[in-house]
Amino acid sequence: MPMYRKSMLVLLVLVLAVIGGMVYGYETKDAVEPLAAGTAEQGEPARLAIYVTGAVNKPGVVSLVEGARIADAVNACGGLLPTADAEKINMAQPVKDGAQIRVPEKQSMSALPAGKSGTDGKTAGSTAGQRDRVNINTADEKTLDSLPGIGPAMAKRIIEYRETQGAFQSIEDLQNVKGIGKAKFEKMKDKICI
Repeated sequence: MPMYRKSMLVLLVLVLAVIGGMVYGYETKDAVEPLAAGTAEQGEPARLAIYVTGAVNKPGVVSLVEGARIADAVNACGGLLPTADAEKINMAQPVKDGAQIRVPEKQSMSALPAGKSGTDGKTAGSTAGQRDRVNINTADEKTLDSLPGIGPAMAKRIIEYRETQGAFQSIEDLQNVKGIGKAKFEKMKDKICI
């Protein structure tokens, strides 16, 4: 009998060990599942921080998902003000992390300092000199090619820069295009506008 009891005791310990191992494995499996779900969340698009200024209702830094457009950033700031000049920015352009979007305001001809042009030269009441200027935000490749020091390759670079970085905010921003230095800019600054 004592041998039988020892066998039963050993068998009982083994059964308890197996059951304990199964319970431990089951508990560990449940603990691993949230980690697997956590790694699936890492598949979500990255968040971008965008600084929106100018003619929007609530300027500031907004957080958007990767692949967002300028329109999404403007909407996150409460939309455009009635004075905003939406034609000066490309609302469909994708945004990059850390980008600044400046929404310009419409300018009346009386609000502009003498010799400056905030229009594309097609507004009624503009002077003959302003009409002859090339708007670097809207000009096509052929028109840009007509500027001094700008050939077909440089005209393509200007358009590519405009499409990837957004509209030029001032004529001086043209110097940000690779290949346009101070000397080349000085030759054309009286022939361009935004």
